[in-house]
This record gives sequence, structure tokens and C-alpha cells, in this order.
Amino acid sequence: MQDNLSPEDIDRIIEMAWEDRTPFSAIEFQFGLPEAEVIKLMKRELKLNSWKRWRKRVQGRKTKHAQLRDDGVLRFKSKAQKQITNNKISKKRY
Repeated sequence: MQDNLSPEDIDRIIEMAWEDRTPFSAIEFQFGLPEAEVIKLMKRELKLNSWKRWRKRVQGRKTKHAQLRDDGVLRFKSKAQKQITNNKISKKRY
């Protein structure tokens, strides 16, 4: 299923996989890739150390697995994230 993804789609999936508040179910909904396929894609696309760091970060993380989330978490993205601007995180101003 990964074969028909454009380079832009792959980049977006990697971004979503790194985001703490984006569950795997959101990636599956948007791109049709279940968690196991996302893991394979990440392993294929990232350098070994980056993949190990990402894997360690997401294993068991409540926010990456919708069924483990608290009932109050209903969003897929961070509040600091801009609206539809290539998904770049906005800088916080103090």
C-alpha cells in the first residue's frame, strides 16, 4: 500500500507520526495506512538512530493510540500548530 504514496504524502505521514498528539488512527483515516504500515514506512525512510528514537518515543504513548487516550482529547493536532500552512508549528510569542 505504501507504493502508491507521493513523496509529499510520505513527508506528511512522517510529520504526523512524529507529532505527539496525532494518533495512528488519524494517519490511517487520511492515508489508509494502519499502524504497522506506518512503522514500516518510518523504518524505511528514517536513518537507523532516528527510527530507534521515534520508536522509543511512540511505544505505549497514550496520545499516539486513540484507544489509550483520555476521553477529553478530541483533536488530532497541537494548539500551537497553524491552520493549513504546510503544517509548520507556529512560534509562540511571549
